[in-house]
Amino acid sequence: MAIAVAIILGAIAPPASRAQGSAADSVEVSLLTCAPGDEVYSLYGHTALRYHDLRTGGDWTFNYGVFNFNKPFFVLRFVFGHTDYELGIMPYQAFCEEYRRHGRWVVEQVINLTPEEKKKLYYALADNYRPENRTYRYNYFYDNCTTRARDMIEMCIGGTIKYATAKETPRPTYRQMIHEKTEGHPWAEFGDDLCIGAKADMEADARQQQFLPENLMRAFGEATIIDSKGKRPLVKETRLAVDASLPPVKGGFPLTPRHCAYILLFASATIAIVEARRKKTFKAWDIALFTCVGIAGIVVTALLFSEHPTTSTNLQALVLNPLPLFFLPSIARRKPTFWRIFAVLTALFLIGALFQDYADGMVIVALCLLTRCAANLAPARKQHKQRTNKA
Repeated sequence: MAIAVAIILGAIAPPASRAQGSAADSVEVSLLTCAPGDEVYSLYGHTALRYHDLRTGGDWTFNYGVFNFNKPFFVLRFVFGHTDYELGIMPYQAFCEEYRRHGRWVVEQVINLTPEEKKKLYYALADNYRPENRTYRYNYFYDNCTTRARDMIEMCIGGTIKYATAKETPRPTYRQMIHEKTEGHPWAEFGDDLCIGAKADMEADARQQQFLPENLMRAFGEATIIDSKGKRPLVKETRLAVDASLPPVKGGFPLTPRHCAYILLFASATIAIVEARRKKTFKAWDIALFTCVGIAGIVVTALLFSEHPTTSTNLQALVLNPLPLFFLPSIARRKPTFWRIFAVLTALFLIGALFQDYADGMVIVALCLLTRCAANLAPARKQHKQRTNKA
């Protein structure tokens, strides 16, 4: 491993260490912004850095988005925010070919750095690529492959970067920004919204918006560097490195989460009407429905304890929680205690819609669950009234 690192870093050693004069400025450093893909993990695009020695031909990309699905307990670690990403290096042409093959464009912005700043960036990247330094704790909103690339460029600049002031009012929230990327993928959007909580509905300032690759690309395009020598644009040149487009999207699941929620509500209302006429409760329906609620609730509740900063205040845990799994015997015996507790939780959930944007269809699902609470509490109220009259 150490030999491989030395070979790669030697191949991209800063030109000033090999020659003097004009050779010191023979390197181009670029920000690479990659188009979104059609896989769930690629919907938001990607960012990498290019280090190109025009004199020697050395041409490499530095990619902070490398992760390993095969690591033990990957999904569990991801849920609790323990996902580790790392810095990877690969030849630029191979990087571009991969994105061309997947139909994703790549825009290259050549950063307007001085020779000294390029050398500083090289040494910072070299240090970052050491085995003991290359791994970092990934955070989707605050510390990802895009913010890492931005921070590395900012760190090597002798002056300061002045970003254009955003004129949009009000500022978008984190949820609104990721909705822009999941448009046309309703189930991916549903999954995101099911996991993130009220903190994702906070407005993001101009810098916070840079966690998305295309937002950073636009910000860099409008930014300037201010130092002791004056002011210069941050981006010297913009190129289309890969000209490609995604193939037409194949037809997916025809129903959206909202459609499914309406079907569930209709089924629940129909069953409630039949129950009222037959004076009989369909226990099997309640057991099946609330078992599904409890299983989904395990994930949502676990995320409350995750290191992901926007999942700890998820009010959807009021209805999606493991509580029904503990009360399955009571549900089967039609004990009123569970239904009273869950009716209160569902009412709180509906009030919570004033403070958090829920996943599409979740309010409809809550109404469905509230229908089941009412259907099961009605016989209990009737029996209580009969006992009271006899007394």
